[in-house]
Amino acid sequence: MTKTLLLGASLMFVAGLPLTSLAAQSLTDRVIDNAAQLEQKAIGWRHDIHQHPELGNQETRTAALIAEHLRQLGMTVETGVGTTGVVAMLKGGKPGPVVALRADMDALPVAENTGLAYASAVKQEYLGKSMPVMHACGHDAHVAILMAVAENLAAVREELPGSVKFIFQPAEEGPSDYVYDGERYFGARLMVEEGVLENPAVDAIFGLHVTAAAPTGVIGYRSGPTMASSGDLHITVTGKQTHGAQPWNGVDPIVASAQIITGLQTVVSRRTDIMPAPAVVTIGTIEGGTRHNIIPDKVKMTGTVRTFDDAVQKEVNAQITQMAEHTAQASGAQAEVKIIENYATTVNEPALTARMLPTLQRVTDGRTFTSPLVTGSEDFSYFAQKVPGLFFFLGVTSADNMGKAAPNHSPEFLVDDKALLTGIKALSALTTDYLQAAD
Repeated sequence: MTKTLLLGASLMFVAGLPLTSLAAQSLTDRVIDNAAQLEQKAIGWRHDIHQHPELGNQETRTAALIAEHLRQLGMTVETGVGTTGVVAMLKGGKPGPVVALRADMDALPVAENTGLAYASAVKQEYLGKSMPVMHACGHDAHVAILMAVAENLAAVREELPGSVKFIFQPAEEGPSDYVYDGERYFGARLMVEEGVLENPAVDAIFGLHVTAAAPTGVIGYRSGPTMASSGDLHITVTGKQTHGAQPWNGVDPIVASAQIITGLQTVVSRRTDIMPAPAVVTIGTIEGGTRHNIIPDKVKMTGTVRTFDDAVQKEVNAQITQMAEHTAQASGAQAEVKIIENYATTVNEPALTARMLPTLQRVTDGRTFTSPLVTGSEDFSYFAQKVPGLFFFLGVTSADNMGKAAPNHSPEFLVDDKALLTGIKALSALTTDYLQAAD
C-alpha cells in the first residue's frame, strides 16, 4: 500500500471519530476498531483462496498472493521458506520485543461437497495420484485473517513498540509430495530448522485455528498442554508362508497380527498411568495376503499414537513395542515396530496465556471458554517449543447450524465469514497488548 493510500485510510478513520475520542483511545482500541474496515477484504481473500486450494508444499499461488500483499504494505518479505512459506517483518517505530503471528496455508485431499458459489473444483497431485482438493480445515480463513492483521498493524507501525514477524506456513497437514519418514522435516518443523524464529529472535508467538465445534466469534483457549502429540505407528509382522490347508507347515502372521491388535487395547487401559495425561492408540490399517488359501509371510499394520506428555509418550511407545514383539514371538513370528513423530504436543505457555486472556475476553465481549484437551495435533507445537506460545480456537459455526455442522476435515465443512472479524481483532490486539506491556 502506498503512503498516499495509508494517509487516506488514516484520514477516513480520524473523520469517523471526535478528536477527543481518538486521543483517549489506546493503540489496542484503535486496532480493534479498525478491524471492521478490513472485514470485507478478508472475506474476499478467503473466498478466493478457498476456490483455489493447494496441498502441502504446493501452495505457490497462495504464497504469491500473500507476498504481493505484504510487499504493498512496505514489509520486507522472504519467500520459499520451508519450501513454499512466506515470512515478512514489520518493524515498529519504537524499539521493543518481536512478536510472531502464524497462519498455515495448505488444503486437504478432499472432494468438496458444500454447494458454495466459490467451492473448489481443483485437483492436484497427492503422493503421485491426482486428487480433488478442498480447504476442509479452514486454513483459507487463517490466511485471510492474518493478511488483514498485517494491514491493520502496518497502519500503526510508527506507534508499535517492537516488531512483528508474519509467518505463513506450508504443509501443516503434511507434505503432499513425499511420505514422511521421520527424517525429512516439513511445515513448522522445517521452518524452525531454517531459523524462522531467529534474526531477529522472536519473544512470543500467537496462532489460531478455526473450529466447527464452537459458535461464530467465540474463542476457546487452554493453558498448558492443549493439543496432542502424534506418532505414526508402523508394525510389520513376519511369519512363514504356507498353504492355507496346512497351517502347521508355516507361521501365520495374520493370527499374530490379530493378537497384537487385541493386546494393544490394553496398552493405555491397563499398562499406562494416564493420571499425568490421557493417551490414545489406534490401528487404522491392516494389510496382508494375496489369496484365500495362502497364509502370507507378512502383515503390515499402521496406526496413530496420541499423548499430551513427553514422558507418557515414551512409556506408551515402549509398551507398544514390547507388546507387539512379545506377542509375535509367542506365535513363532517376529514383529518390527517403528513409531515416527509427526507432531509434538502443543503447549500454551501458562504465564503468557494468563497474561493475554483479558485480551481474548475483550475482543469477544467475554465470549470465551476453556477448551478441553484436543486429541488432534498441530505443528504450531514446534514454534511453541522454542518460544512462549499461545494457540487458541475460533468458532466458525453460525448459531442456526450448531448441532448439525460438519466437522473440520469433512467435505461439508463450512466457515461462517462473520467469524473472520473476531480473528482479526484477536491477533491484532494480542500483538499490541503484548508489545505495549513490555514497553
